[in-house]
Amino acid sequence: MEETTPPLLTNDAVVLGLLALILGFVFFTSSSKAPFWKKFYTYVPALLLCYFIPSIFNSLGVIDGEQSQLYFVASRYLLPTSLVLLTLSIDLKEIWKLRHKAGLMFLAGTVGIVVGGPLAILIVSTFAPEVVGGQGPDAVWRGLSTIAGSWIGGGANQAAMFEVFKPSGALFSATIAVDVIVANVWMAFLLYGAGVSKKVDRFFNADASAVTRLREKVENYQLGIARIPSLTDIMVILAIGLGATAVGHFGADLISPFVEENYPELAKFSLTSAFFWLIVISTTIGIILSFTRASLYEGAGASKIGSAMLYILVATIGMKMNVMAVFDNPGLFMVGFIWMIIHVIVLLLVGKLIKAPFFFVAVGSQANVGGAASAPIVAGAFHPSLAPVGVLLAVLGYALGTYGAYLCGLLMQAAAS
Repeated sequence: MEETTPPLLTNDAVVLGLLALILGFVFFTSSSKAPFWKKFYTYVPALLLCYFIPSIFNSLGVIDGEQSQLYFVASRYLLPTSLVLLTLSIDLKEIWKLRHKAGLMFLAGTVGIVVGGPLAILIVSTFAPEVVGGQGPDAVWRGLSTIAGSWIGGGANQAAMFEVFKPSGALFSATIAVDVIVANVWMAFLLYGAGVSKKVDRFFNADASAVTRLREKVENYQLGIARIPSLTDIMVILAIGLGATAVGHFGADLISPFVEENYPELAKFSLTSAFFWLIVISTTIGIILSFTRASLYEGAGASKIGSAMLYILVATIGMKMNVMAVFDNPGLFMVGFIWMIIHVIVLLLVGKLIKAPFFFVAVGSQANVGGAASAPIVAGAFHPSLAPVGVLLAVLGYALGTYGAYLCGLLMQAAAS
């Protein structure tokens, strides 16, 4: 068995400090008036660097995203807190107006993944049939079905496909690497696209007025209630966010085991997943609080604190990507990238057809591929107030994930035979 070289930094406190330094460097330089940095950030979005630089450290063996617990902490503690603080100033009426195009682009993304898997197998089988072959538990389509579960829903749906199609352990490990790398490379493109979304919208002749109106309403609201935050304001904001997260965890710890024990058939909707309930409860609390005086804490910077937590999550997601893993099993990665390209083509065709702004294309895709952990990041890259749109669509992905992935698995089985 091949021994892996331990990373240079193994202490999570040190790794967290490194990530904080990276985020601080990116934000400091992105707001610099120096000509070099102004030109540099004209072409490279700051958010993309917050995600990409940690991946370089991971690929070089300085840190190890798999061994570190920072992603778990950020996704379970900071993400729900961030979602609560970002939804305090939510305008549900305006978000409801986005439902048609947002929902259509989400479904287009799902269809792209369902048809993309079998098409990728058919394409690769024409010139490298051994890559998509295999027998029994080592049949490649079985492993790819778990990617479909992850890309339409999330981790719970991926686990469901593992139980349904039962790929071998070695194959499952290889497909997890494909899942993570391909999904994260695509996320990098989306984050870049968010920085040049106006140009993309012009190219597609898209009507972004609804998204722009929502963003402007939130910005005007923020300006209308803005004040210099006191220590009391900051402590109350943290109490709201972390308190709601505590309620989310408490509720998830009760509901998830109850559903699993009494209604195991609901696992196909991810209703046995504690993370699912954590996200749903936290977001619901944030939406409820947006109708109360708690929303006034947006003026003291609630969404800024929420965004800071979201950026820490971005860095921890980045540190899980090892770009060198592509060379471990290049054939499988080829299938994954072709699959993702088909997903993108379907999205762009539908987006062009309905003149959807790039925001809907990006969030519709990431709500499928990335789920609740990264969909709000991509949505928030357009504006913090838009993060809840990503969450709501990602929750829909959890519900559809097992059905879509099961259908995709059967189609891939047929394509491989």
